[in-house]
Amino acid sequence: MNRRDFLKASGGLVIGFTLAPRLALGQDRLPGSLNANRMLDAWLRIEPNGTVTIFTGKIELGQGIGTALSQIAADELDVNLQRIDIVHGDTARTPNEGQTAGSLSVEQSGTALRFACAEGRDMLVSAAAAKLGVPATDLRVSDGTVSAPGGATVTYWDLARDTDFKREATAKVKPKPPAEHKWVGKSIARRDIPKKFTGGAAYVQDVRLPNMVFGRVVRPPSPGAQLLSVDEAAARRLPGVVAVVRDGNFLAVAAEREEQAIRAREALTRSARWKEAASLPPTGEALYQRLMSSPAPGETVVEKTSPVAEARVKTLEALYTRPYQSHGSIGPSCAVAHWQNGKLTVWTHSQGVFPLRADLAKVFGLNPQDIRCIHAEGAGCYGHNGADDVALDAALVARATGGRPVKLQWMRDDEFMWAPYGSAMAIKLSGGVDGQGNVVSWSHEVWSHPHSTRPGSSAGVNLLAARHLAQAFQPVLPADVPQPAGGAARNAIPLYDFPNVKVVKHYIAEAPLRTSALRTLGGYANVFALESFIDELALVAGADPVELRLRHLKDARARAVIEAAAQRAGWQPGLLGDGTRGRGFAFAKYKNLACHCAIVADVEVDRKTGRVSVTRVVAAVDAGQIVNPDGVINQIEGGIIQSASWTLMESVRFDRTRVTTRSWSDYPILRFTDVPEVEVLLLNQPAERFLGVGEGAQGPTAAAIANGIANATGKRLRALPFTAERVKQALA
Repeated sequence: MNRRDFLKASGGLVIGFTLAPRLALGQDRLPGSLNANRMLDAWLRIEPNGTVTIFTGKIELGQGIGTALSQIAADELDVNLQRIDIVHGDTARTPNEGQTAGSLSVEQSGTALRFACAEGRDMLVSAAAAKLGVPATDLRVSDGTVSAPGGATVTYWDLARDTDFKREATAKVKPKPPAEHKWVGKSIARRDIPKKFTGGAAYVQDVRLPNMVFGRVVRPPSPGAQLLSVDEAAARRLPGVVAVVRDGNFLAVAAEREEQAIRAREALTRSARWKEAASLPPTGEALYQRLMSSPAPGETVVEKTSPVAEARVKTLEALYTRPYQSHGSIGPSCAVAHWQNGKLTVWTHSQGVFPLRADLAKVFGLNPQDIRCIHAEGAGCYGHNGADDVALDAALVARATGGRPVKLQWMRDDEFMWAPYGSAMAIKLSGGVDGQGNVVSWSHEVWSHPHSTRPGSSAGVNLLAARHLAQAFQPVLPADVPQPAGGAARNAIPLYDFPNVKVVKHYIAEAPLRTSALRTLGGYANVFALESFIDELALVAGADPVELRLRHLKDARARAVIEAAAQRAGWQPGLLGDGTRGRGFAFAKYKNLACHCAIVADVEVDRKTGRVSVTRVVAAVDAGQIVNPDGVINQIEGGIIQSASWTLMESVRFDRTRVTTRSWSDYPILRFTDVPEVEVLLLNQPAERFLGVGEGAQGPTAAAIANGIANATGKRLRALPFTAERVKQALA
């Protein structure tokens, strides 16, 4: 499928990639998400009570964008931050910004709000000038009060009735220069934290509606299993049961109380009889051999040749692998659904309420306008977990409850067995160095399943229960996310200036296990492989890993973060580990489009047990203009910790028929006692555009840990995760 066909099939909505609407003749392209949502009143409203409401299609999922976007708006409008209210992801109220994904929220939504609010301020000041009878250039604004030189004043709230924002934005009003910012650039306390910290109603799991009942789903025991029989009558007789829903292979229950719904689920699970088949791939090395033997043709992502490069005198080849990995969401997926007068309202922690609405409309045969999806935070997910799927589950059950709202939550085994995974990947690298130790050839070949099967990423319906219904709605296999962001080949193109480079991807659309967007998509594995291989070539060349990177980099901002991280960490060129302790370095520019991030990781290896501890991590980050420094630090710290967990521990287990990962005992993650000391150094660039930061640290962290282990022990690990068993085998 070519790019044009892909965009047509996907509706232009894929993670990390935004298709602008076709512009009318003579229309100018507007910045950020303003281009696809061109009405000013889609972004801001001046309220009569002295507040300002801003609207964003991007959602808060713990990354702090609600605070950052409010800071941007407050600066452009000249109002105090406390006056700003924000509405996230509501199909009835907010602009359609597709998915909150790819570290694009501040870059896209923040840019749109910056220009919209600058234009809104200009309109209000012009209205004030007319009312006060003075030139607009003579007026000053402080916290929404417009003052004339003679002392006369008028407020935004006075002017709002006569200032019509129901018009197209022009983006011709220049936003403020950084020197005039009052809020942007400051570490403002996060708006979303207090309720989470105090146990308030912070999450979709906390939503309570009058007359609400509780739902649970009985999933098939394995992919493709067929429901042969189940004792529905026995479940209906249980205390509190309101409805039992069976539609094809979809089986669910609703009850007055949550524990009653759980007991009914258990009863249905015991009585259900399923027909299963051995459809899953082998495990271990055989998994990657099967992946690499796929007939999927190789597609050249980039190829560069130089006839004047020196001849290779030393060559190296290595294979790196990454297993299927789970989101491991702390709070299992949940949604609340309510049918009224043939219309559906869903409270959801989906990261794309508009694409979700479109898929729900297909399943129920409704006009999308008859469905409202309202975002409410979920407890822990960056990417495509079960949030969208559980919304359909709740809506299907709510159809059977006589108009009563249903809160349906997955159980832990649902989450581990049925939420989409990050794809297993195999990455083969080869390279050569010349007599001066310069890298003169580089080849990167990657095999991967899809990294975006979200609602809206392709035709069909990408919701789990839809494929289990008697009248099933099947997903359509998606094309890969295209460059420049990329999906399977995200971050596979080296930023280093090598004279001969070839990057090839094998995109295998049909996957034995359901895969989709796990934070960074293919970027985590590709950076792990690329930055590990740089260190391996440095060893071949007899060069220091940091020096070799700098030698092949022209990008001044990339060089600056590498030098800053090395200096802050006290990097010593050529220093070898002592057999148990070592230090590793890695660098990446996320998607080759977003933030620059360099990582130094100190590791300790227990040679007896094989256990690896990451003791200290230093990160240097250039994210362009930084809106909220503490928010950026939070994101980098979180990414480092998440990546350390992926890299050292996380892997989904399965046999030839069933996923066997069903609980935390089957899927260990990093504990508080394992968290390293983390120091983040920010290289702020106030004159530059916003760069996404939420997924910047994961890839470099994995590679820095791998390089640290190699530095400590002299043994190179190329298969993720670096479990104690795997490390012991390498040391033996």
